[in-house]
Formats: sequence, C-alpha cells, structure tokens
Amino acid sequence: MVQDISANTHAHAAPPQEAPGGPALDPKRRLAFAVVLIAGFMDLVDTTIVNVTVPSIQRDLHADYAQIEWVIAAYVLSFAALLILSGRLGDIFGRKRVFLVGMAGFTVASLLCGVAVNPEMLIVSRFLQGAAAGLMVTQILAILHVVFPPNERGKAVAVFGAVTGSSAVFGLALGGVVVQWDLFGWEWRPIFLVNVPVGIAALIAGALVIRESRAPRRPKLDLLGMPLAIAAVALLVYPLTEGRRLGWPTWIYGMIAGALVLLAVFLAYEKRRFAKVGSALVEFAVFRSRSFSIGMAVWFLFWIAVGGFFFVWTLFLQQGLGWTPMHAGLTAATFAIGVGIGAGNAPDKLVPKFGRNVLVAGGIVNAIGFVAFSVLVAQYGHSLASWQIIPVHIVSGIGFGLIVAPTLDLLLGQVRSEQAGNASGLLNTAQQLGMALGVALTGVVFFAQVGNASGHAAAEAAPVLKSALSSAGVTSQDQLLADFRTCVWQRADSVDPSKAPADCQKKSPKTADAFGRAIARADSVSYSSGFRTVLLLDAGILLIAAAGFLALPKQSRPADEAAESTEPTEVTA
Repeated sequence: MVQDISANTHAHAAPPQEAPGGPALDPKRRLAFAVVLIAGFMDLVDTTIVNVTVPSIQRDLHADYAQIEWVIAAYVLSFAALLILSGRLGDIFGRKRVFLVGMAGFTVASLLCGVAVNPEMLIVSRFLQGAAAGLMVTQILAILHVVFPPNERGKAVAVFGAVTGSSAVFGLALGGVVVQWDLFGWEWRPIFLVNVPVGIAALIAGALVIRESRAPRRPKLDLLGMPLAIAAVALLVYPLTEGRRLGWPTWIYGMIAGALVLLAVFLAYEKRRFAKVGSALVEFAVFRSRSFSIGMAVWFLFWIAVGGFFFVWTLFLQQGLGWTPMHAGLTAATFAIGVGIGAGNAPDKLVPKFGRNVLVAGGIVNAIGFVAFSVLVAQYGHSLASWQIIPVHIVSGIGFGLIVAPTLDLLLGQVRSEQAGNASGLLNTAQQLGMALGVALTGVVFFAQVGNASGHAAAEAAPVLKSALSSAGVTSQDQLLADFRTCVWQRADSVDPSKAPADCQKKSPKTADAFGRAIARADSVSYSSGFRTVLLLDAGILLIAAAGFLALPKQSRPADEAAESTEPTEVTA
C-alpha cells in the first residue's frame, strides 16, 4: 500500500523509493499489508469459529436451534449482500476510507456480539458484523492490486490467499480451545471480544500506514442498482442457508426463482445504465476478459466443493466420532499445515515455472486427499483416530493451498487497475455464494444419506445395546430395542440434532448409559456414511474445477503490466 502524499499531512515525510522502471514504491506498504491481512484473517475466523461454540452459546443464552442457525446464517447473509456494493463504494469514496469504516463497524459489532444478553441481540449483532466485514474485506484485494508493483503484487495476493484460506480452519481450532478453556468463565464470549483490541489496533495502524486510492475515473453511485443487487443476493443466499431447517417448502424454491429473475433484471438494468451513463455497479468491461470470466466460474465451483466439505467436516468429527470441540478443532487445524506447504511454494517457486498447471495439480491433489479420507472413514469408522486423519488433511491442504494462493492474483491480473474494486467484489461474491451453495447442496446430500443409513446404523449398534443391557441385568429387551431403532431413525431425520427424540428420553437410569453408548455407535455409522458420500461428491467437483483451470492463460499476464500509466489516482483521506 502506498503512503499519503498530502502536502499538509506528509510535508516532511521521506520521499518514496523509486522502483526500477516503474512508479514510486511506498516504504510503508508492507506495514499496510499486515493491517489488511489481519482484517481478512479476522473475517474468515469469525465465519467458522461459531460452528464449534454452538452448544456453549445455546446453553448460555437459552437459545433454540433455529436461533442458533440464524447466528451463523446472519453473518453470511449480510456479508454476501454487501460484497458487490462495497467494491464499488471503494472505487468511488476511496478504498482506505471504506476499509476503515468497515473495520470500525466490525469492531463495534464484535463487542455487541460478545456482550449479547439474549439470542436476538446476538443475531442482530452478527448481521451488523457480517455487513461491516463485507465493506472491509472487498477493499483488501483491490488495495493489493492497485498499490503493489507487478513484481511484488503476486506474492502479496498469494500470501493473503494462503493466510485467509487457512484462517477458516484456524477458526475451528480456536473455537474448540476457547470453549474447552472457558477463559475468565466467559465461555464462548472471548471468540468475539478478542476482535475488539485487535480491531482498535488495526484501525489506528491502518489510518497511519495505508494511503488512499480509488478509481481514476470516479464512477457515479448507482442508487437503483444497489438495492437490486442486495435483494437478488439475499433472495438467493437466504433459501440456500435456511432451506433444510425449514424443510424446503415450496416458497423457498419460489425465492430462488425470484432471485434468478431479479438477477436478470439487475444485469439488464446495469447494462443499460452503463451504455447511458458510462458507470454502473457492475461494469461489464471485466467480462471482456475471457480468462477472468472463466476463472470466476471455476473459482465459484471450487468454493462449492470446499465450502460443503468444511460444513460436514466438523459435524462428522464431533457428532459422528463424538470428539470434543477442542479435539476436533486441533485435528482440523492440521489442514492448515498442508495449506502452508502448498501456498508457500505456489506463487514464487511453482507458478513462474509451471503456470496454470499448478492450479490444475492443486485441484487433483485436493481431490485425492478427499478420496483418501473417504477410504479411511469406510475402513475405520468410529475407531478413526487423529493420527490417521492428519496425513490426508495435509494432502488436502496442499491442494487447497496450491489453488487459493495464486488464483486471485492470476484472475485480478486479467483486468485493468481501474476495475480492481469491481473485479474484487465479483470474486468475493462468487466465493461467498459458492460456499453458501456448497453448504446447501452438501447438507441435502449428507443428511439424506444419514437418514438412508439409519437402518444399517441401528442394526450395527443393536449388539452393543444388547450386551450393555445384559450386563445391567435387564431381561425384557424387545421393547427397548424397538425404541432404540425408532430413536436412531428420528435422530437421523431430525432438523435439530441437539434435541433428543422422545424415544431416546424415556429411559430409566439403569438403561440410560446403555442407550447412550449404542446411540453414539449408531451416529458414527450413519454420519460416516453421509461424510463418505460428501467427500466423493466434492472430489468430483474439484476434478471438474481442475479441468476448468486449463482454460486460464498458461501464465499470468497482468493487464496493467505494460501500462502503469493506468494506475489509479491516489487521493488523500
């Protein structure tokens, strides 16, 4: 990031170093990079960290399952709805300014989440937190693209992609540790409160080290396009997020159809506005690049696969294998080791030599990791141990890192600097919608397979129950076994896995322990079946994405590389 050049505020600042054959370099750009990296890290940690703290939140706030789902969904909904808009706001009002507004809002919303006294307050605070993150995060890629020179830009974007990509996994581990340690007796609240001091420090540092930038030809604010875009995204993300909990009623499909219609209206309006005014919320010039258009579609497909995997992954580890949040989180964190290996080698060592083939290899390696994971689950089931999972985590993470590190730089390199905010917003939107669609699709597949496997699960767990009942001296077992089979089926078919069905509750103290152990065994069987199916499905999607990467340029050819005169005008804050 380049420093402020205002004569009033930086009259005595040292002159920036001149880059060989290019524009001046900012000595503070690496400090500014650290600030925006922290912001991206905080966002993705908060996207996933709630998943492993759900029981603690539910118990402390006396929330029902629908409210807990909204705590998770509220963030995704508001975040996705503001992505396209926030990219354009940065182009118009300045990326630094919008970034700092988003950071301030994120910090305040995190404080409100941490001190929430009831589920309603937490849900509203999560809406605000997601909206602020949407304002903040979109500016990051645009800032990196327009202020780093081409010889440094690729590495900067790659580091950002690697760190933020692994931060989603880090959020799972951190959430498990926080719940297990119960810091200060605050249970789940530190997962939000930690953002407050970090956010304040990032605000102060960002104000000092980030210089303002915006598009050289300041676009006009699209007052009609903004609500159309927000409504279209919200109408699409809401049913994908809430469909399963609501049982996929007809009106949910109507919302999806309405979102597609509204999207078509939005695109037609944007095209007409651009032809008439010369400025639109989405400027279609970015799609003149065939490489960018195809790349964004493949990026969307990639996040469908990994978004679905992240969703069912922790469900399997905690509800299927019965692991504690800390055990599940720390085991899941080993995925980040692989991400570090892949992302650490892709940008500087592999991509310059092999180009797009690195992305193709990443998709294949990630798919191999998922298939290997599926084989392990099939082989070992409920006895699966962390040491067996860690190698496939690392393999999958390497493939993931090979993709997330260089792809963003390659795709942003296909558009001119004045389109950086527009392209960044579109890529972030594609990522969020891909994750939402991945969660929805894999949720349907996973829970359908869990239900289908309930009969086999009950049959496999029945001997465990019989043995435990006999050891407890229970002779009349037929009705108990019938209740057990009903219990397994009801749990598999339940929208709310936190509530035990009636047939699981009406047990005497003498049989309760036997029932608990048998149900845990049945869960491991049914969840293993569902997880194996999802792993194979996601592996197939990753292979399709790997083939799609072949349509990208063999090497990244930044659109501005030979025309640095198009660098956006820098204005003071």
